[in-house]
Amino acid sequence: MKVLVTGVAGFIGFHIAEALLKQGMNVIGVDSLNDYYDPALKAARLKQLEPYPSFSFQKLDVADPQAMRSLTESHPDLEAVVHLAAQAGVRHSMVDPYSYVTSNVMGQVALLEACRHLKKLSHVVYASSSSIYGRNRSTPFRETDRVDQPSSLYAVTKRAAELTSESYAYLYGIPQTGLRFFTVYGPWGRPDMAYYGFAKAISEGRPVTLYDGTNLSRDFTYIDDIVRGVLKVLGRPPEAGTSRVLNLGGDKPEKVVRMIELLERNLDQKAVVECRPRPVADMESTWASLENIKEICGWEPKVSFEDGMKEFCLWFRKFHGV
Repeated sequence: MKVLVTGVAGFIGFHIAEALLKQGMNVIGVDSLNDYYDPALKAARLKQLEPYPSFSFQKLDVADPQAMRSLTESHPDLEAVVHLAAQAGVRHSMVDPYSYVTSNVMGQVALLEACRHLKKLSHVVYASSSSIYGRNRSTPFRETDRVDQPSSLYAVTKRAAELTSESYAYLYGIPQTGLRFFTVYGPWGRPDMAYYGFAKAISEGRPVTLYDGTNLSRDFTYIDDIVRGVLKVLGRPPEAGTSRVLNLGGDKPEKVVRMIELLERNLDQKAVVECRPRPVADMESTWASLENIKEICGWEPKVSFEDGMKEFCLWFRKFHGV
């Protein structure tokens, strides 16, 4: 099978591509390699994929319609797409909103416009986000919950991407699944995520900022569990002409103060904590209902928060020479 993975130099994209390659798949990877965070980390991820003879990489922006159409015309035998390229980060969407509209909305349209001409395409799996649930206070979050009260522009663009896929599934028969990821963490992670930023600050003796005291919690999901979930879903497309959204989470909210404790233990250093009010765009807590994904493909998370944070810290210490 030949699979297109967008955002292949990103955190999740890299791990998905590696898993597909280990299964003997042919992977076409694309990424713009932008500088939202250090491009050197993206280059280091790509270097891990280069030894695979069935991997090829093209630097391009998924929001460029001509580039995407040229790509699919060059690979008319593509059978599946894992679309992970996006502008991430809730708080940054308050700083540079235009980049989110370009990457997350235009990118979704450009990708699907190119994909609708692929004769062998069986499934498009794309990244959505737990941020979709916005100001919803009913937990755990279910896919049937209302999602029309976003707390950030990032969430708006992710919901727009879901609606775009719904439209293209209906109009052109492309089976699609949107995965609402819940706080993915682990080795090779994103430096803008709290757990990574906290680890960096702790290792360098700088203070970490804890928002909203002890109430802040997240449904942390280890990267290996995410990879298993994506691959299971990829192999079980919905019926032609239909789309769906599924939660992919850790099934148990963990307080951010607990995350700090685990970082302290695994980095063997104490954190200097500074408490501040929670930014208005941030959600206080996230928690995924997993009933639907369990029913569809039998997936559930396996890696405990303690074990996952230990593995991240082992990688972090090695990668950064701590």
